[in-house]
Amino acid sequence: MRRKTTRPPRTKPWHPYAWQIQSLLLGYPDERFEQHLALAGRVAGALPDPVARPLLRFTAHAGRTATADLATAYVETFDHRKRCCPYLTYYAHGDTRKRGLALLRLKQTYGAAGWRLGDDELPDHLAVVLEFVATEPGAGAGLLTEHRAGLELLRLALTDDGSPWAPVLDSVSATLPALAGDEREAVLRLAAQGPPEEQVGLDPYASPVFLPDPVVGGPR
Repeated sequence: MRRKTTRPPRTKPWHPYAWQIQSLLLGYPDERFEQHLALAGRVAGALPDPVARPLLRFTAHAGRTATADLATAYVETFDHRKRCCPYLTYYAHGDTRKRGLALLRLKQTYGAAGWRLGDDELPDHLAVVLEFVATEPGAGAGLLTEHRAGLELLRLALTDDGSPWAPVLDSVSATLPALAGDEREAVLRLAAQGPPEEQVGLDPYASPVFLPDPVVGGPR
């Protein structure tokens, strides 16, 4: 059988705005979060409906939820539930040496574009990846399709949990090409088998219990 090659999305003028807003909404809800919600509401009007509608569902929920309660839900969802892991290389490599190499390659990709992350910031957090792709769509769009299976598994996990962040993942998915045959198979395989389980070789890249301080629009 001929294997289909995954291609980066064909970038359109609205893509960076969508990815930037998604990045902000997937960051830890801090004192700036109300501003991010207001910005998302303004930007959504310029986005296609399949991208904008789920963002507005999330902002409607977040707007009527106390920031402290939203922050608690964020930690319970993304820090304490492995199936809702926001670190994209985990889905492909688990806690193995290969994940450490994947993280290093991501840092090198960011560095080549002039980005610098702190030593305690993991480059594969979805909010960080989206921030980079929004800023450098030419260099970064392929990162989203490269991790398409993991993104889809995260989207399904959040949906199954009834998480308020599930619509944000719906919006991310709507910016990407539809899942091809090989990608659907990868999602099914990940769902059935889970990531690799080797517990060595990650230092100094092991995920902290709580998320690191943000780059602009990144996690926290």
